[in-house]
Amino acid sequence: MSGIHTGNTNAEWWRNGVIYQIYPRSFCDANGDGIGDLPGICQKLDYVKSLGVDAIWISPFFKSPMADFGYDVSDYRDVDPIFGTLEDFDRVIEKAHELGLKVIIDQILSHTSDQHPWFEESRQNRDNPKADWYVWADAKADGSAPNNWMSNFGGSAWRWCTRRRQYYLTNFLKEQPDLNLHNPEVQEQLLADLRFWLDRGVDGFRLDAINHAFHNRSLQDNPPRPVKLDNNGLPPVNSYEYQWHIHDKSQPENLVFLQRVRALQEEYPGTMTVGEVGDDNTHKIMAEYTTENRLNMAYSFDLLSENCSAQFLRDTLEKNRQVIEEGWPCWSISNHDVPRSFTRWNKGFDNETAMARAPMYLLMQLMLRGSVCLYQGEELGLPEADVAFEDLQDPYGINLWPEFKGRDGCRTPMPWFNGGEINAGFSKVKPWLPVAEEHYHLAASVQEDDQHSMLNRFRDLLQWHGTLSPALATADQTIVETGDDLLVFERNSDAESYFVVLNLGHEPAAFALPEKFAGSEDITPSGFGGSVNGAQITLPVAGARVFFKK
Repeated sequence: MSGIHTGNTNAEWWRNGVIYQIYPRSFCDANGDGIGDLPGICQKLDYVKSLGVDAIWISPFFKSPMADFGYDVSDYRDVDPIFGTLEDFDRVIEKAHELGLKVIIDQILSHTSDQHPWFEESRQNRDNPKADWYVWADAKADGSAPNNWMSNFGGSAWRWCTRRRQYYLTNFLKEQPDLNLHNPEVQEQLLADLRFWLDRGVDGFRLDAINHAFHNRSLQDNPPRPVKLDNNGLPPVNSYEYQWHIHDKSQPENLVFLQRVRALQEEYPGTMTVGEVGDDNTHKIMAEYTTENRLNMAYSFDLLSENCSAQFLRDTLEKNRQVIEEGWPCWSISNHDVPRSFTRWNKGFDNETAMARAPMYLLMQLMLRGSVCLYQGEELGLPEADVAFEDLQDPYGINLWPEFKGRDGCRTPMPWFNGGEINAGFSKVKPWLPVAEEHYHLAASVQEDDQHSMLNRFRDLLQWHGTLSPALATADQTIVETGDDLLVFERNSDAESYFVVLNLGHEPAAFALPEKFAGSEDITPSGFGGSVNGAQITLPVAGARVFFKK
């Protein structure tokens, strides 16, 4: 697989690059315990390389009691035994680099596990050396929580500690106490932990929930948010949605800390950072976090929503363009936290049409201004798995069942084989989550030799992307307002332009090519159908066209 992106050694290799997210628990189990691991990742790196991506992002593999499956870290500098050893990680780095793949790892800087030695010490009393390493606050006069802040997973963000007779802040699970980054010692420790992995050879970090790193020290209440009723006239399931989150995250002190992260990063040329930001004003936060020597990229939850209408996408992309300016977005439509895009973005379409729409969305991502993050299994067209309540592992889903089923449906094991192999080749024993029955016929081995399979469509698109001019990476983006089911946009640089039309609707559609692109070259990858007659473009459902002009 060749191309200007794959194996790119340029210092800004990440710009317009493609990152493949690996959720290690569910990727490949090499030691036969039902849980994916680092040696399993190593075994499958040749497959990942064959896709034509630039980098892998490995979700947490650090020591953890696994209350939130690795996002509750108890040791930032070691590998949890269920995933292997530090030496196993070194082998992943070595093989990935031999293949020309960059390696990005998760870092969770806003909170730790309640079993981290730092918290064990902090909770003992109010005057120990780490007493101020976490966010502690006295109860109100009536014994209630210090303020009205809510956890992302529902309910109060405050937990009572009987030893200190104080509350501690938990923006997520009760087992995930928030670090106090207002304390300079905490910042120094976290930067040292980042350096540990940079010295080990990682090429970058995905910073989890990074806008949660600081809180407002005034502990002022968040203001109420107008409640949106669902189709049944009921308010939101999750109490987190009842507030504007003004004081519990996205604080200005974080901007200074991110500059410190960037200064460290620049000691290691060619490395990068991408931040996850969820906020009431995500585009503004993305812009702030990716300018003035802070993060290289940021992504939000905008394209991880249920809404995928052409108008929603136009509005989202245009708002991002207007706000982010020289900052840099990373576009993702699936990850380990939301239902798979194949199901989420294809409601109302039959399976055949859904199979045609998945490559269309990849084409959209590849042509947008920004970088791309793909989630394992997207290239196979995996739908969201239906996990029975008795098989659920995600505490988020267990807590809010049945109105919310949690995140297990997008985390089921990768199906590698379908020829009688137990658990689709993921593991020789019962896996931590069941392999979805509907995933067996989509296994990688089934699709490998089918020229028209989803897997090979994705490979072809990524290879095609690698042949495009390097100028595309920084070209400006202009959304064309059509008011219908077409998503139309331009990418323009000083020397060349691209014109992209995608039909997101339920019916065939037509569009007139602007005069500016008269005589342009139709460079549309194969498989998208439609026709061009003079300036008239006709597209089938899930059809697309890409034009190029110097």
